Amino acid sequence: MAVSKSTIMRMTFIYFLLTFFLLYSGLHFYLFLKIRAAFHPGAIATVCLTISFLFLGLAPLIVGIIERHGIALPVRLIAYIGYIWMGFIVLFFFPSLILDLGRSVLYLSAYAAHGHPARFNISPLYAFFIPFIVALGINIYGYFEATHIRTEKITIHTPKLPPEVGRLRIVQVSDIHIGLIIQEGRLRPILDEIKKADPDILVSTGDLLDGEINNLKKPMELLKDMHPRYGKFAVTGNHEFYAGIQKAVVFTEGAGFKLLRGEGVTIAGVVNIAGIDDSTGISMLIPARMPEKEVLTGLPQEHFTLLLKHRPDVNPEALGYFDLQLSGHTHKGQFFPFSIITGLFFKHRQAGYYELPKNSVLYINRGAGTWGPPIRFLAPPEITIIDLIPKK
Repeated sequence: MAVSKSTIMRMTFIYFLLTFFLLYSGLHFYLFLKIRAAFHPGAIATVCLTISFLFLGLAPLIVGIIERHGIALPVRLIAYIGYIWMGFIVLFFFPSLILDLGRSVLYLSAYAAHGHPARFNISPLYAFFIPFIVALGINIYGYFEATHIRTEKITIHTPKLPPEVGRLRIVQVSDIHIGLIIQEGRLRPILDEIKKADPDILVSTGDLLDGEINNLKKPMELLKDMHPRYGKFAVTGNHEFYAGIQKAVVFTEGAGFKLLRGEGVTIAGVVNIAGIDDSTGISMLIPARMPEKEVLTGLPQEHFTLLLKHRPDVNPEALGYFDLQLSGHTHKGQFFPFSIITGLFFKHRQAGYYELPKNSVLYINRGAGTWGPPIRFLAPPEITIIDLIPKK
């Protein structure tokens, strides 16, 4: 008996929720044990702490339920509280775990050497406050780092650009995640940096949206107010599908972008731009558009070819058919130590310039916004300026 598309999506979503909340509950239980060991709370304090942890732990689920009803102010407030807390508890866990493991190793080493293990013990109060201060400091710093956009510049000399064109400037933005957290207040500095760059072409490599589609008229107008000489182009990311692809298409096109979904275009007889849908659509049983290689081979090969693809996955069959692939998705982990985890999932670098075989190049943008916790640490947000220079 065939399983319907909606059933598969529902089962996948339930599995994700169960896995997420199992891990997230574990973090709260770990912190609860640390607090109990450090402060020995009484019965009333323990009940209050438990209720608070339940609310904070379920905040992402509460946000998902309330946002469907279009209640903007309460859901944004809960989202800020819940996601800042998420960042804090994750940042508390890792230094605390390292501290515990280090103490255990020293303790066992001293015990095996018939030394004095007790000298390596620290009080539960210190064992709580050391990672607490580290997590609080990184959270505060990371909140402000997430609002300071860096501009990365790369220059490519290519014989595929006609000399009479001169310099062609492409500006890439990726992973803004417009939604509950990132609205016009956080969007304006990103757009200001783009305007300073004065692009000929503006491209968005996915996750322009986060998950909340309601109340985004103002961000749409701000994006629509940008008019590069040769236009604006975008591709879908995984979050466009999470938000609802139909609504995401309406928003993206309403913001003035030409959305490339398995298609390519030639701009003013100067440069090719091809765009591929994110693979999340396939996992949701949304039919794939034209294959990547077929899209690329259908474009004039004498022109410089730009491939927009949300994930930094390189298709070996497409090598040589594009000159530059622009991607995002990784956020470079967004904040340490997740940069280590994302590094395990992606074959290529998490961010930056990477030369490929057959004269193709990959560039991975760190993203301009945030997903989940509104913080960044050792992974500052960026927009990328790519200058194409004619080469004889």
